[in-house]
Amino acid sequence: MLFQYNLSVKKILVALILLVIQENVFSQPYYKYWIQFTDKNNSPYSISKPSAYLSARAIYRRKKYNIPIQLNDFPPNPAYIDSVISKGVKLLNRSRWFNAISINAVSAADTAAAMKKIRALPFVKKSTFVTLTGPHNSNKNQYVETIQNRSPYAVDTLNYANSYNQVHMIGIDCLNNMGFCGKGKRIAQIDARFGQANLLPAFDSLFNRNGILGTWDFVWEDPIVWDDTNNVDVHGEMVLSCMGGNLPGQLLGDAKDADFYLLRTEDIQSEYEIEDDNWTSAAEYADSAGADVITSSLGYTTFDDTNTSYTYADMNGKVAVASRAATIAVEKGLVVCVAAGNQGGNPWQYISSPGDADSILTVGAVDPSGNYAGFSSKGPTSDKRIKPDVAAQGVNTAVASPGGGVTFSGGTSFATPLIAGAAACLWQSDTNASNIQIMQAIRESASQYLHPDTLLGYGIPNFCMAKIITGGFTENKVVTGLNKVFPDPFTDNITVSFFSSIVQNVNVKMYNTLGQLITQKTWKVAGGGNTLIPLHGLGNLVKGIYLVLLTDEKGSVYTSKIVKE
Repeated sequence: MLFQYNLSVKKILVALILLVIQENVFSQPYYKYWIQFTDKNNSPYSISKPSAYLSARAIYRRKKYNIPIQLNDFPPNPAYIDSVISKGVKLLNRSRWFNAISINAVSAADTAAAMKKIRALPFVKKSTFVTLTGPHNSNKNQYVETIQNRSPYAVDTLNYANSYNQVHMIGIDCLNNMGFCGKGKRIAQIDARFGQANLLPAFDSLFNRNGILGTWDFVWEDPIVWDDTNNVDVHGEMVLSCMGGNLPGQLLGDAKDADFYLLRTEDIQSEYEIEDDNWTSAAEYADSAGADVITSSLGYTTFDDTNTSYTYADMNGKVAVASRAATIAVEKGLVVCVAAGNQGGNPWQYISSPGDADSILTVGAVDPSGNYAGFSSKGPTSDKRIKPDVAAQGVNTAVASPGGGVTFSGGTSFATPLIAGAAACLWQSDTNASNIQIMQAIRESASQYLHPDTLLGYGIPNFCMAKIITGGFTENKVVTGLNKVFPDPFTDNITVSFFSSIVQNVNVKMYNTLGQLITQKTWKVAGGGNTLIPLHGLGNLVKGIYLVLLTDEKGSVYTSKIVKE
């Protein structure tokens, strides 16, 4: 399900009619199944030789952030796969994390005969029918770096034009102006087709500098993710423009220097469980390719086969395959950003899979003034976790137009890449921070961090403040919890309460959201108890959010956000 809010009904119907006609004329049905194996016994893969199944960059990520290589990093046993394929079916995708493959057969009779043999195999744990759809073109699904010999390309100055409000709202223009535009970071976008982004002027700088590192279509199983059917599927290109678009004087994405993997998993013709599996395969591709950030403006609740649809009770991060995959991606060291959904005004109203996943950033939508957008799906998860996590502009968001210029669209589809692109820039500013620290800094920088709700979660983040929180602005890395700072909100004076086990001198600084130092004080604190450190004369400060940092003699930094009323 796409999370673009304002496509016209007429455009959707035209798209569906064209695609249905194309299917009826050029294809025959294929029966697809998800096959799970019991084990990875006698695997040819080993923990000591991860280069057989992970890229060098993925291995480096694990080493840098002390992420162990585990059994779930191994691909399924090739002998098991060969045994299944020998029963007369074709291989589609492999899943390392769930020890599974997806397969298909052409006719109902062929499928029934093959599945009877497959289910009898001793290493087959479970088989699930996931869709009846058209043919695929190949069985490739392994990561391949498709761009080499990257060439330098001069980029434009920072003229956001129509994009200004959406980037300024989350403070990412602050980081961009400091030179952090995502360079060296890789974003994997899991989406529908990408329209004709390969031909549009909004992406010419991205392509000219070889910023598209790889593409794969998990629906049709080939590298072509562009849509040549009269631009009916342009969701992916519009989402991409929020991060990597650059149309001088009209639009500028918030991560213009980042590199991208474009991965199609959504088939707009239908809604079956196979798309959950496709999403999982794409997330595994992103991990093995060495991506840093996953962004996805897709979600799943109701399928065409209603017997497989999810309920709100299922939205606990532990039921849907894609949700579980999103959590594993975080465990593997990636930042994962997923759209909350556009069902806030519908009977369902809640977030969808994989937005219910644990540890990820689920993104809601606000209007250009920062107010909750009524269509934005609500939290919490069914197990009562805060969702969405944060929010960004999803009403009248400037995106690349299929006609070559700029248009304005809406939905959590476009709020999400704004956060993902900004996360890449934040991570560029502090590469020693882990993915967990990056996501937590984003939450802590947000407008409602102290009082989250079910509409916007922790609120609208401020990435300039998030940079201070990660320790990448002027201070050492944050290594411990927040101080108690009161009163909050304040009008004139504040007090910092700090516990120290020894007598020492500490330094207290206060910053605004632009990263500017407001005041600082050095204070001698007592050992074995709390010391109260006053900061006076703050009455002239403008209303808003401020950050207090306390640095002790060991270099540990403690932070607390506080509001001036």
